[in-house]
Amino acid sequence: MTDTAITITLHDRIAEIGEGDWDACACPEAAGGARPEDPFTTYRFLSALEQSGSVGRGTGWQPQYLRAEAGGAVIAVAPLYAKSHSQGEYIFDHSWAHAYERAGGRYYPKLQGAVPFTPVTGRRLLARPGHEAAGRAALLQGAREVATRHAISSVHMTFCTGAEVAAGEAAGYLARRTQQYHWENRGYGGFDDFLDDLSSRKRKTIRKERARAQAFGGEIVHLTGDQIRPEHWEAVWGFYQDTGARKWGTPYLRRAFFDLAHERLRGDVLLILALRGGRPVAGAMNFIGASALYGRYWGCVEDHPCLHFELCYYRAIEFAIESGLQRVEAGAQGEHKLARGYLPRPVHSLHWLRDPGFARAVAEYLEAERAAVDEEIDILTGYGPFRRTVMEDHE
Repeated sequence: MTDTAITITLHDRIAEIGEGDWDACACPEAAGGARPEDPFTTYRFLSALEQSGSVGRGTGWQPQYLRAEAGGAVIAVAPLYAKSHSQGEYIFDHSWAHAYERAGGRYYPKLQGAVPFTPVTGRRLLARPGHEAAGRAALLQGAREVATRHAISSVHMTFCTGAEVAAGEAAGYLARRTQQYHWENRGYGGFDDFLDDLSSRKRKTIRKERARAQAFGGEIVHLTGDQIRPEHWEAVWGFYQDTGARKWGTPYLRRAFFDLAHERLRGDVLLILALRGGRPVAGAMNFIGASALYGRYWGCVEDHPCLHFELCYYRAIEFAIESGLQRVEAGAQGEHKLARGYLPRPVHSLHWLRDPGFARAVAEYLEAERAAVDEEIDILTGYGPFRRTVMEDHE
């Protein structure tokens, strides 16, 4: 615990805090060379976003990192951004912005505690071990004070943990619950063990999908670490551009991010590529955490039946089982994941709104939304592919 006074400072470059202090708060478990629990809050990942120009001037994501110091030591940090829009967040508040501005308010800029473009749950209030409670409280208060001092409408901490939700509610933030699809490893020894937990019809469907995908006329390879070469990133960039242009208009990440990923992040990355004649025609990019595999980007230059399911979902499950990982998080949205063993799970966020009347209206909305989300999770889980006895055993 920290008994001395805590000082909060704001920084527009993560280098001003430094890799050592940042990672001591973000991933202390990796100090001895172990894999970080959350690869997205590491200094190397966030600095690659910044140095590639994927965040910063002209992007609508202006870094405003928070640093908490006590007794001359950094005890907590937070990835915070001044946002001029609500793109790239995956927990949507567009309707809040429209309502506030129709009422004469100014919703943007807002402050966003998040990993940009990354719908992955993890700590957003990063504290050194032993300083968790004091660090969280200081960062939450610090973000509010920045918003108040600069007449900013709101503070949002998205994809945060349950412990952070409790701390945030105690500090006057509103809690929000949404959902996304995760696959969970129930101690499987192999992919066939996972299939044995499914209903007969779903099991047959997945086997047929895998057979169709694997008949695409080439080979599927898994690459990580030094197996990944610059030409693989060139293919991934092409896939990313194609998918981004079709889904959201302009891809968020800059080309330089993938060069920096090759330099700094390839040990955190699993590429699953479909090759025809040695040429990548489709691929999925994943990040590897200490206990989870995180599916991030998919794309293709040729369409083949079921290849998307094979590369993004089934190969990810196989890798997780073989690596002893507890779960696969396959990103935002997509009810098609349900039939493939990915079940709905709650996702949490925190919100502080400077205008008291607006805050009351949002609180009422969140209460109704929470009940609807809980009901949706229950219903969708019931439509999952698992045998009823399996679901009962794991309730």
